[in-house]
Amino acid sequence: MSLECELLHEWARQQPRRRFPFDESIIPTNGLYLLFEMGEYGHGGDRIVRIGTHTGPNQLRSRLKQHFVNENKDRSVFRKQIGRSLLQRDHDPYLDAWDLDRTSQRGKQAAESAYDAAKQQAVETRVSEHIRSKLSFVVVAIDSKAQRLEVESQLISTVSLCTGCSPSSIWLGLQSPNDKIRRSGLWQINELWKNPMSLQKLRQLFST
Repeated sequence: MSLECELLHEWARQQPRRRFPFDESIIPTNGLYLLFEMGEYGHGGDRIVRIGTHTGPNQLRSRLKQHFVNENKDRSVFRKQIGRSLLQRDHDPYLDAWDLDRTSQRGKQAAESAYDAAKQQAVETRVSEHIRSKLSFVVVAIDSKAQRLEVESQLISTVSLCTGCSPSSIWLGLQSPNDKIRRSGLWQINELWKNPMSLQKLRQLFST
């Protein structure tokens, strides 16, 4: 078990917890978010299942809305992964169409034959229901983009390398077609199992 990961969880669970619908005016404009999922536990309490940030300036609120509010999986890889797991669990052949990115005009043309507007909206609705009913989050204010990305990467590695943060047997992510999600217990595929944050740096981060 990782002492660093235990400290991270203890600190995060002491922060104000936000759920849908949330008041975006009380969320900092720049920073990180840490997601918890109902029914998932680690280190004696709720388990972190995703850590994320944003790249554009002052976009933390917008990023959270892309996950919780806006029903467009092509603007939220988190929503896309939730949908993949739901479709894989149900052996739904629409999974292939869901995987296609329709952000660009070229993408829309390439996906046209597989796209079903009614089915797409039905899956988006199911994704929203899962996220809004089961997910909550805390935020860490960090203005510097370079620092946000560094901290995000190190925290993801800290959690993914910890043996005390295993998913429950009924965690939806275990139905994911992506092996990294299943193995890590996290709703992400990047920055896993790399360089964790040191205990000293964790304490410095949480004392600011």
